[in-house]
Amino acid sequence: MVQIVLTLALFVILVIPVGRYMYHIATDQRTFADAVFDPIDKLIYRVCGIKGEDMSWKKYALSLLMANGVMVFVGYMILRLQGLLFLNPNGIGAMEESLSFNTIISFMTNTNLQHYSGESGLSYVSQMCVIIFMMFTSAASGYAACMAFCRGLSGRKLGNFYKDMVRTTTRILIPGAFLVGLLLVSQGTPQTFAANVTVETIEGKYQDIAMGPVAALESIKHLGTNGGGFFGANSATPFENPTVISNITEMISMMLLPGACIVTFGLMLHERRKAKAALAETKKPLIGRQGAVVFGAMAIIFLIGLTVCFCAEKAGNPVISAMGINQDMGSMEGKEVRFGIAQSALFTTVTTSFTTGTVNNMHDTLTPLGGMIPMLHMMLNCVFGGKGVGLMNMVMYVILAVFICGLMVGRTPEYLNKKIEGKEMKLVAIVILIHPLLILGFSALAVSVQEGLAGITNPGFHGLSQVLYEYASSAANNGSGFEGLADNSLFWNMTTGLAMFFGRYIAIVAQLAIAGSMLQKKRVNESIGTLRTDNVTFMIVLVFIVYIFAALTFFPALALGPVAEHLSLWM
Repeated sequence: MVQIVLTLALFVILVIPVGRYMYHIATDQRTFADAVFDPIDKLIYRVCGIKGEDMSWKKYALSLLMANGVMVFVGYMILRLQGLLFLNPNGIGAMEESLSFNTIISFMTNTNLQHYSGESGLSYVSQMCVIIFMMFTSAASGYAACMAFCRGLSGRKLGNFYKDMVRTTTRILIPGAFLVGLLLVSQGTPQTFAANVTVETIEGKYQDIAMGPVAALESIKHLGTNGGGFFGANSATPFENPTVISNITEMISMMLLPGACIVTFGLMLHERRKAKAALAETKKPLIGRQGAVVFGAMAIIFLIGLTVCFCAEKAGNPVISAMGINQDMGSMEGKEVRFGIAQSALFTTVTTSFTTGTVNNMHDTLTPLGGMIPMLHMMLNCVFGGKGVGLMNMVMYVILAVFICGLMVGRTPEYLNKKIEGKEMKLVAIVILIHPLLILGFSALAVSVQEGLAGITNPGFHGLSQVLYEYASSAANNGSGFEGLADNSLFWNMTTGLAMFFGRYIAIVAQLAIAGSMLQKKRVNESIGTLRTDNVTFMIVLVFIVYIFAALTFFPALALGPVAEHLSLWM
């Protein structure tokens, strides 16, 4: 428990200053690092021809899609030609067509779902020029969209996508990844271009030890909420995650920027409110009331999920207990002894709440309820979420809560002194409904055709849980998996690739459209009947709205998977 509390305390301590720094970057205000980064940014603008003019939401969304599309094409060609390119000391050949499609969509959408093992499926040039490169650009794309969304809601112009991409990469991601990389190297994570090493074990056998630029990948993998891993065993292997210190470092890294986005959002809205009221004070709050409500609602859902996951793993498995095996430590199946139940349960909840996808234990071996929590949080896709995207998804629930409460009292719903009308609600409905449609629709297809059934390696309830988890991870752009699924096939590569693509871009385009629409609306004055969205009451309402929506959409599927499996073990 001390380890859990320490990690969460470090997160809360760091998230405020990082959020304020990101706020200054997002609003073009001065920062302490301008003297270093201004010349670099200006050089990039000059070379790339970036003028920095403000964009409409349509141009912003189109620029994002086009830039991502070009990177997808180039990355796909590198994967298909890696056997002929340089930095391939292990002689790894070209990646198969459907797997290349799945991989390139996965890393461009910030999902990093891996149907391959990195140490045997990719050359060093693919690891660096495709995987690590896209870990930076996909994270920067999501954050840029989020900042445009926040600026639109706060009454500012949306900004310029290319400028946002450059500033995010140079001022946040690269220096942050460099610091995290140094910490990981200090704990024993490799960083080299040397070929694999063959060693003789104490039993007289020979074993290949995979090498490579591991620390460089691991740092941005966590900081950019990317997921994936250099090795097939991910952060459960000692080369990716050697010690408890590296484990805490990786968790803080994946929590930091999504949490800081909420601080940035709150400060933007506070500035809008201050300008409107012509207040004289210059001191900024730590987060702002609107940001505090969103942060508090996310924190409540996160802590509930963490508690259930920890207690479920600590309770152990009754089947193993019946075999006479002592489970005083809890269910240790699939977990690293150096992390134990506490660090494993926390890592599991963090990686699926912040939609990173990295794992330090095998989720396929979690107890039924322990495995349901990461699955549920990916289905919600708003419990902090990935870098920027989680905040935008939670604001959709905020608007939905405002709309429902407005209907209950017979008033036109308002949010941030703007009326919520039919256009906005249709776009909110698209964002909220596309997610369960992708998860449940593709899951139904997988259990209906032979190609899908061929990948299910576990019978009964757990087999359905594998399928639900795979598509929840894909649609939420998380990337983790139950890993018992035989998913490197044409069917699974194509369907999960489509789930990742539509789960990413339909939501972002619709959210940018909402920001553009809200920006054009005239403000309305507050009255005694205006619903307050900056107090504890609304925060509790928001939590209930999220859980009610989850129950209405996902409970039947969860009841047939992890819930039924839990009852079959304990009843």
